[in-house]
Amino acid sequence: MTVETVETVETVETVETVEAVETVEAVGGEGKNGDFFAHSHALIEQDVKIGKKTRVWAFTHILSGAQIGDECNVCDHVFIENDVIVGDKVTIKCGVQLWDGIRLESNVFIGPNVTFSNDLFPRSKVYPETFLRTVVKQGASIGANATILPGITIGEYALIGAGSVVTHDVPARAVIAGNPAKTLRYINFEEENG
Repeated sequence: MTVETVETVETVETVETVEAVETVEAVGGEGKNGDFFAHSHALIEQDVKIGKKTRVWAFTHILSGAQIGDECNVCDHVFIENDVIVGDKVTIKCGVQLWDGIRLESNVFIGPNVTFSNDLFPRSKVYPETFLRTVVKQGASIGANATILPGITIGEYALIGAGSVVTHDVPARAVIAGNPAKTLRYINFEEENG
């Protein structure tokens, strides 16, 4: 029997650490004061307006003409079309697409993988003259994986449960959930804050 000795050699490389986030201005864009974060793997087209202290994370794509307010957080894998306006202090979690005609007022929360649509009768290569406008009012929150049909207004401080399918306008301060979403109750800030 022959015994062979094999020497194991470990290869160790020294890798310089690079910070994943860098401060940049939108490519050809007009940041309000140009003072926002954009991950090096974010794609921000020309003529995008991004407010100060807003953060745009990896693999996000923002098309020309979009407007994003101050102090927003746009998480990974978000797509924002041209005719979209986002107010101040808005959080848009991962996997969200904001199509033409979407308006998010200030202090709105959009949970992960919320789905908006902007065409009631979508067909391949058939485009409406104008897309329906969907408005999410001040302070509203939409839970993960909710679906919002086009042309809907979600009222101030409304709360939409995760996985809901919203087929009609939502009143201010309403808590809704289900498929189709139904009103469960209304938020009373005085009761909740003591």
